Amino acid sequence: MPDGPLIVQSDKTILLEVDHDLATEARHAIAPFAELERAPEHIHTYRVTPLALWNARAAGHDAEQVVDVLLRFSRYPVPQALLIDVAETMDRYGRLRLERDGDQLTLVTTDKPVLEEVLRHKKIQPLIGKRLDDLTVVVHNSERGAIKQQLIKAGWPAEDLAGYVDGEAHQIDLAQDGWSLRPYQQEAVDGFWHGGSGVVVLPCGAGKTLVGAAAMAEAKATTLILVTNTVSARQWRDELLARTSLTEDEIGEYSGARKEIRPVTIATYQVLTMKRKGVHPHLELLDARDWGLVLYDEVHLLPAPIFRMTADLQARRRLGLTATLVREDGRESDVFSLIGPKRYDAPWKDIEAQGYIAPADCVEVRVSLSETERMTYATTEADVRYRYASCAPVKESVVEQLVRQHQGAPTLVIGQYLDQLEGLAGRLNADLITGETPVGQRQKLYQAFRDGEISTLVVSKVANFSIDLPEASVAIQVSGTFGSRQEEAQRLGRVLRPKGDGRTAHFYTVVTRDTVDAEYAAHRQRFLAEQGYAYRIVDAEDLPTAPVE
Repeated sequence: MPDGPLIVQSDKTILLEVDHDLATEARHAIAPFAELERAPEHIHTYRVTPLALWNARAAGHDAEQVVDVLLRFSRYPVPQALLIDVAETMDRYGRLRLERDGDQLTLVTTDKPVLEEVLRHKKIQPLIGKRLDDLTVVVHNSERGAIKQQLIKAGWPAEDLAGYVDGEAHQIDLAQDGWSLRPYQQEAVDGFWHGGSGVVVLPCGAGKTLVGAAAMAEAKATTLILVTNTVSARQWRDELLARTSLTEDEIGEYSGARKEIRPVTIATYQVLTMKRKGVHPHLELLDARDWGLVLYDEVHLLPAPIFRMTADLQARRRLGLTATLVREDGRESDVFSLIGPKRYDAPWKDIEAQGYIAPADCVEVRVSLSETERMTYATTEADVRYRYASCAPVKESVVEQLVRQHQGAPTLVIGQYLDQLEGLAGRLNADLITGETPVGQRQKLYQAFRDGEISTLVVSKVANFSIDLPEASVAIQVSGTFGSRQEEAQRLGRVLRPKGDGRTAHFYTVVTRDTVDAEYAAHRQRFLAEQGYAYRIVDAEDLPTAPVE
């Protein structure tokens, strides 16, 4: 194809010309094996990584299909070395397989030298038992997760064919009364169920909870749902009661406040990772029932102890839900090994184009320090400079102006530092929600916001995750967790629920220029730029004074 939409380069990047007639077809063709890195207006950049290729192999794609896509859509000849590398990298997945031989878990190879190589790894040796023959070695049953982690680090990801236990049966049906799963939600469920375990990536507001509920209806088994906090747990409970055949008596909450174990149990990461006298006292929850499905909400936030626990749950079907597989700690390969491969991924702009999430206008508002403040900043110790710049008093009047500009619109003011948020709440005469706010009070305020009784809420990072506020149409970010890309995505997600009147969502981030605040803001914005959201930069002095219609 002399005029294809792709330019494939030897550094494993793929450039996609967005305005090309075949751009959409090409995008869908490369999505299974290439990771989107940047998505500005005209040229999108993808990268072919080993993990992306192994995800493709796990989803049933082979090297011949990948090579065919690259050759078919490329404008110029595809570098031969890249094609060879793609084939050899994909060929690494599946040369080692985990299989079940009666009660024994075995590691089987089609390539004896590969087995010999990995058996010499010091961290793999303690995980295996006796050698059965040249191509087979016993793996300790309890080490199914650990050996997958070590094998991917060694560059030989194992295909897990050891199967899953069905768990304790429990009837769960979707109550589709006047609604049905959206096409992409059904595709996500089908992709997960076909693989048996893995991760579904959907933007905030696209209905990940419904994907979870549909997977539960597919499994028809006892289910353990792990969530980020108690408010999220109760939202999951409410959604399951509304969307499935489950009753209140069938759903238990296992959190700091309650310890209920029922056929469907919703537990917080916090209570499971809590330590007392050096041990995790609540880990018995994982063995409290014969779970048929373990569901991980916001899987990109899994704390390290949950990874360790998940290594022991490899015989259970596992579904991870997330808006982004970006992890600030770089442990994406652990998600692949322990939760499973990516089974479905929908670009944010595709879902927006279908009308399922709201279009968003992203604006970075830049403020300036006074000469005195600049001098103070310059002489401040490096470890507190970010806080000083983030909490610049000049931000308060700008936030007040933005709230006034969107007067009456449901608005969230989001920040990192409590003293800054307390000052803003007082100045705006608005309610404040932080980690110290009791769960009952949080729920009351969220409900008042949903009902339109209050139009402005000031919230700390407790509102980053799994908070369902579909009415929110304006978010104003005054400070964040350094350069966290995942946090930026979650905060924009707070305003992406589709609006009844089709209006655009507004996302502002207020940034102090010439400081580390601006540097971290640029890093945070990377993920959203990759998803196609362009930030406009506006000087605080140029903000309109009249309310937006």
